[in-house]
Amino acid sequence: MPIYEYKCNKCGKQFEAFQGITEPDLKSCKFCKGKVHKMMSLSSFSLKGSGWYATDYAGKKTSSPARTEKKESASADSTASSTESATTAASKED
Repeated sequence: MPIYEYKCNKCGKQFEAFQGITEPDLKSCKFCKGKVHKMMSLSSFSLKGSGWYATDYAGKKTSSPARTEKKESASADSTASSTESATTAASKED
């Protein structure tokens, strides 16, 4: 069961209550019977160890398949151009 935190509007005291998710919120303070409101509290849940985003994937950038294909075709074109230039230069020397 989750722990919910409440704060009284009348006396200002904060307290915790074990409640099921489907149970209605508390309406009155357990100390002075004043009106209460539910507080947002920090979670103690923390992801540690390998396999989590912060340790294994943060900062790593993957290239999209379209970019990889463009780079491969561009390098193939430049290789073909340099081969043609070398062949042309060798032909002129002969």
